Amino acid sequence: MPEPGEHELTLHGNRVRLSAGSGPALLLIHGITSSADTWAAAMRGLAHRHTVIAPDLLGHGASAKPRGDYSLGAYASGVRDLLAALGHDRVSVVGHSLGGGVAMQFAYQFPERTERLPLVSSGGLGREVSLLLRAAALPGAELVLPFLVPDWLGRAVSGAGWAGARLGLRARPDLGELVRGFLSLNDAEARAAFLHTLRGVIDPGGQRVSGRDRLYLAANLPTLLVWGERDPIIPVAHAHAAHAAMPGSRLELFAASGHFPHMDDPVRFIDVLGDFLATTEPARLDPETLRSRILEGAPLAA
Repeated sequence: MPEPGEHELTLHGNRVRLSAGSGPALLLIHGITSSADTWAAAMRGLAHRHTVIAPDLLGHGASAKPRGDYSLGAYASGVRDLLAALGHDRVSVVGHSLGGGVAMQFAYQFPERTERLPLVSSGGLGREVSLLLRAAALPGAELVLPFLVPDWLGRAVSGAGWAGARLGLRARPDLGELVRGFLSLNDAEARAAFLHTLRGVIDPGGQRVSGRDRLYLAANLPTLLVWGERDPIIPVAHAHAAHAAMPGSRLELFAASGHFPHMDDPVRFIDVLGDFLATTEPARLDPETLRSRILEGAPLAA
């Protein structure tokens, strides 16, 4: 099987990075301030059986950061355009954190294109979220963001025994990934894109966008929930609540992991996701089925 390789695509004048392997299409969507690099440890294993598409979302990583629409709907439409440009009509959509919200929005907008829905420490399943992200949603936060994470902190986080562990953030990967993400906000364009994205889904009180009232629509969509039991960003209680609201869904908890279980234990993550993909049949949904479910207000029998 071919190894995954780096590619770059220009779409609507914007740059998108992706990596691909061989097999059925598998889309990996990262979280806020992150990039496709968050999936690097898992991608090589996944690419032996799947065509793995891991873009940098607009406003993130190496992709363009224009003025524009950074809503979940816009991200979902951008993902749809990317898949169309690559020639993939249907895909299993894996979303982490903000990417989980984008994945759920994609499944909602384009049910006929969605085969499975694995969600990793996903946003959009409850109100609670870390104080750091709520503070960043405050008016005027753009004035202090460049000073929130000084350069020396990025170096300190890489060292052992950093005192941040006392704050409930594991030095690797939770704290390190958060610091790397916030260091990227020293760039004015990245900072503006971050704030537009963040304020679309979070306010000072917590997450302002929830898909919980629509989870019944995914009754016939194979769904996997992966969560770290020590998640300091989005509590694991959201996973239990979503699992209960989605009959037939699978729940996999990583006892020693925080917000990035796919980075913390990529071997187990590959095994869990690979087994889910191999043992479930891809959904065959369409807009008419979705319309019927919405009108009935309850899931149809399988």
